Amino acid sequence: MPNKSMPARTKQKAKRAKRSAGKTRTVKLKHLTPGEWFEKLVAVQARLRAPKGCPWDREQTHQTLRTYLLEEAYEVLEALDHGDDAKFAEEMGDLLLQIVFHSQIAQEEGRFNVSDVIREIHDKMIRRHPHVFGETRAKDSAEVLRNWEQIKAEERRSNKEQAGGGGSQTEPPSLLDGVSRALPATLEGFQLTRKASRIGFDWEDAGGVIAKMQEETAELEAALKAEDRQKIEEEMGDLLFAAVHLARFLHVDPEIALKKANAKFSRRFRAMEALARDSGREFKNLPREEMEALWDVTKNAAWSFSARFGARQTWKSSLSLCSWLPRIPEARCWVRLMMPA
Repeated sequence: MPNKSMPARTKQKAKRAKRSAGKTRTVKLKHLTPGEWFEKLVAVQARLRAPKGCPWDREQTHQTLRTYLLEEAYEVLEALDHGDDAKFAEEMGDLLLQIVFHSQIAQEEGRFNVSDVIREIHDKMIRRHPHVFGETRAKDSAEVLRNWEQIKAEERRSNKEQAGGGGSQTEPPSLLDGVSRALPATLEGFQLTRKASRIGFDWEDAGGVIAKMQEETAELEAALKAEDRQKIEEEMGDLLFAAVHLARFLHVDPEIALKKANAKFSRRFRAMEALARDSGREFKNLPREEMEALWDVTKNAAWSFSARFGARQTWKSSLSLCSWLPRIPEARCWVRLMMPA
């Protein structure tokens, strides 16, 4: 009867061969083209949605995935701000998966597939860049954007005619067509003012927009004195719209700027809570005057930390500022003064 036990040396050779084969497969995978990787991702998502696939994936619809689409887009922005390329690539992959996921659902319903999605954007980019792929000339980016809007308007008009609505429009076409009402209010305002500016409907300089904000502030104050709730809401909206207009004029994305301001407030508030705990008390129990003093301390601490470590390193987490606070003289003084006797 043959000996079924494999000699130790033979086992070692087999293990080495297996490891080598695994490495070879990994190297081959790393050298796949973007198209090949994309096809593999599409196949993975199709498998997850197939019978005997993943129960969670099979339950999803376009509607249930809306939240994830927004979350993934914001996580891409967060990774971009942090300057972590590995995280940036990972989050862009998560966002790409959402496109594949929605395309797979549509394919199962016989509406379109991911190839249609890619073809649509490919053909659109060719059409919208006639100065590159055609005979049109554009001397600068402003002219490129004007041509883009004109081509976009022509495409919308053509699509309506093909759909049989060419002669029965209830509303004439507008330069503001195409701005989605589903956008967050700041982004919708940003898009509206940007489209208007492309035909010259804009302020001469930032000073004009700032003056408009001052005008809207005065009107809001008047509404407050009149205690007119409807007018207060209207004037508050006008002031916010003017602020969005100013952001667009200064080439600042208002949504991203506000997100950063929100994060700054959160960091400083958490730092104040940490300082209060170091003094043996809870921040919520402090008098208003001490809260204001703590705000000044954390604000100065943030400036000192940023000057030493740089803005990118400073704000990777709220813990960074909290760990730096004890080194700030003002913070040490505050904790000593506020410690219970």
